Amino acid sequence: MFQPVSLFIGLRYSRSSKGNAFISFISFFSIAGIAIGLMALFTVSSVMNGFENSLKTNMLGLIPHVEVKASSSNSADIEKLKVTLENSPYVERVSLYRHAESILQTNHDLHGVLLQGLYRQSESFYKITDKVVQGNWQTVLNTKYHIAISRYLSRKLGVGLGSKIRVIIPGASSYTPLGRVPSQRLFTISAIFDTGSEIDTALAFTSGDSVQRVLKLDKNIAPNLSISLHEPFQLAPFLNDNHKLLNNFEVTDWRSSQGTLFAAVAMEKRIMSMLLALIVLVAVFNIVSALTMMVSEKQSEVAILQTLGLTPGQVQKVFMVQGLYNGFIGTAIGSVLGLLLSSYINEILAFIRLNLLAGAQLPVKFDPLSLSLFCILSVLMSFIATIYPARKAANIKPAEVLRYE
Repeated sequence: MFQPVSLFIGLRYSRSSKGNAFISFISFFSIAGIAIGLMALFTVSSVMNGFENSLKTNMLGLIPHVEVKASSSNSADIEKLKVTLENSPYVERVSLYRHAESILQTNHDLHGVLLQGLYRQSESFYKITDKVVQGNWQTVLNTKYHIAISRYLSRKLGVGLGSKIRVIIPGASSYTPLGRVPSQRLFTISAIFDTGSEIDTALAFTSGDSVQRVLKLDKNIAPNLSISLHEPFQLAPFLNDNHKLLNNFEVTDWRSSQGTLFAAVAMEKRIMSMLLALIVLVAVFNIVSALTMMVSEKQSEVAILQTLGLTPGQVQKVFMVQGLYNGFIGTAIGSVLGLLLSSYINEILAFIRLNLLAGAQLPVKFDPLSLSLFCILSVLMSFIATIYPARKAANIKPAEVLRYE
């Protein structure tokens, strides 16, 4: 026997194959319930994190995280602000940028988009170059009146590489003998991109100079600033840290266009995690049942241990160890199975011939902090479940139990 004695006796009770079969049955299902619940929690959490990361990469990578609008009154201050913001620890890159709400028109259809005008020195700011599937992105930036549209828009509008497409900007207009006419221009499609996300329906790209010409902007008006953050979700700290700098400018951020979607994803993550945590909680209640019946069955043994010198506190620890043993085993098995299932979920779905829409694969991203927190909470709930049965065991009166033995 080794010390502490409570740990020795508790582990021996936990690993004992003899005794009440019904108690063993409940103990087994408490371990299995914790394992299954934690496995489901790991898998759903990792897939939801992957889905959120995919949205963040495909959608937020193509739009400014923060946009600072320039005007004729603050054009001189824009360059100073650009240099200052580049030194912020939150900022990955600050680039020149123009945009306009536009309508793309062909003989087949028309569609509203946000036309983004990029500059060669700001090309690397965007992840769009990684998404181009046809054409030449450099042509879009280096040649006037060339445009990049998504594969979705090319199919919807019935156009392809080299096709002409009319870009109409309602916000800018000119006067003609026929009256006021929205500014418009024929553009040549030089690149087609595909992000695989909803943002394909709402974006098109061209050069900043082309947007400036179609908008008929004065040359003295500097381009806007497009700010890319290392972590888009660190937007609030960035704005708080640079509040004084940005106070005199008109500032918009990604929350105005995509905030609702990401708030919905975050809410769904929390709700799914809470529901799956209830599975673990139900399994933990089985520990209470099993330990309570174990205490009732082993009253005589507990009384004998107390007559041999075990204090009520040590008796309490014996049953706490037994409950925690089930919690640890269930948590360990669930964690391993959850990591394996998350890692190979697409292969498993393919093996059972359960294909997702258009052959898409589930994105998976592990968050070590969240997964560790799930394990800690699982063990903590197991510990809490042991308190009542363990106290009940500690309150056993040896004289009363052994009176008729």
